[in-house]
Amino acid sequence: MGFTGAAGLLATATPAHAQSVPAVRGLPDFTELVDQVGPSVVNIRTTERVTQRPSMGGMDEDMLEFFRRFGLPVPNVPRQGPQQAPQPQEQPRGVGSGFILSSDGFVMTNAHVVEGAEEVIVTLTDKREFKAKIIGADKRTDVAVVKIEATGLPAVKVGDVSRLKAGEWVMAIGSPFGLDNTVTAGIVSAKQRDTGDYLPFIQTDVAINPGNSGGPLINMRGEVVGINSQIYSRSGGFMGISFAIPIDEAIRVSEQLRTSGRVTRGRIGVQIEGVSKDVAESIGLGKSQGALVRGVEPGSPAEKAGIEAGDIITRYDGKAIERVADLPRLVGNTKPGTKANVTVFRRGATRDLNVTIAEVEPDEKAVARGPSGQGKDSSQPTTSAQQLGLVVADLTAAQEKELKIKGGVRVVSASDAAARAGLREGDVIVALANVEIRNAKDFEAAVAKADKSKPVSVLVRRGEWAQYALIRPSR
Repeated sequence: MGFTGAAGLLATATPAHAQSVPAVRGLPDFTELVDQVGPSVVNIRTTERVTQRPSMGGMDEDMLEFFRRFGLPVPNVPRQGPQQAPQPQEQPRGVGSGFILSSDGFVMTNAHVVEGAEEVIVTLTDKREFKAKIIGADKRTDVAVVKIEATGLPAVKVGDVSRLKAGEWVMAIGSPFGLDNTVTAGIVSAKQRDTGDYLPFIQTDVAINPGNSGGPLINMRGEVVGINSQIYSRSGGFMGISFAIPIDEAIRVSEQLRTSGRVTRGRIGVQIEGVSKDVAESIGLGKSQGALVRGVEPGSPAEKAGIEAGDIITRYDGKAIERVADLPRLVGNTKPGTKANVTVFRRGATRDLNVTIAEVEPDEKAVARGPSGQGKDSSQPTTSAQQLGLVVADLTAAQEKELKIKGGVRVVSASDAAARAGLREGDVIVALANVEIRNAKDFEAAVAKADKSKPVSVLVRRGEWAQYALIRPSR
């Protein structure tokens, strides 16, 4: 009876238990996807033109140069008449992948695949080969478009990256190490991975190796969601982490390349960094978000719009800046000459500013400016805040003009808590605990009102750069 009763209990309990366990799913079958997308993937070979000097008797070129330099006869080699000028020759440069973007012959790949190529050869899965013309390449996003003279080609379907989720199965097709039409699969490890200014990469564990570059990343619906571009590796080979350019970003770039052969990007002329959690809480921002403006370029759109060093940009053109990398992407995607609304957080309050977007010059490099010298001036009134470890003095008119600010106090000495926070002699404090500081009197008043039991936020100018620091008062 006991055995029967136990069996009965098990019988009644099993269905309820089974309902709480998710159904076991089998591994996906990629065969249909390979048949569907495979014909749209191409192999890309490139050649470059190199100049080789004719050798003499098989002797190493460096050794020959030694004999020429010292006017010595080359041993075991008969004297010859005038040598012919070196002749340029084409030699293989590299192998990559790509995919057919449109049926009339436009092919998308990575910029680094075709960079420096004298000739680009595209091979289809049916073994047809075409010499391709480079329409345009953008190094910043690593996207390139080439064109072959063919029609009726099987173009890929473009997917919606916003629907892509971490943990979703994806597949890659390419030519790793020159092995055409190689299929690898894995899952999306993460999205919005920051490895550059203009691209939020898709991270996967799909096996990607040299030669896969430029090939498509494909979802289970047979749509291209990215271009395989980079790997993280300490050995030069695949180590389980690879990155793909989101296809929506790549398409945006490719449209400009096809239209004008180059990509134009917007800029506002600021140097930025992230906002830490401690700083955000201390200044009343709430959470770690936005982009802290460390410096504003003279004459830039940002300066003309009234953006100041120390501002925190929280919204751009109606879109929230959750991470510092969001701002250059949004600005970069804005057409130069258009106006955009920028929301900044400044000393406890927000304000909206209108900025006219300028154009990034090709291969423009930001010029880092070092701190401006700020000599001591003992004639200026000084004041000290012993708990903060600070001795400060009013700025001279010359110093205000040099820094292009209307006030602040110069740090004469920083010790104890201030030194631990990173402040040093010559820094200029322009705000303390969200209170604007114009002179030593303002500084004294702000220190008196500050809650000494909590870290005190100070906005500091160091030359043309601005940053927040948290001073934890000595107890």
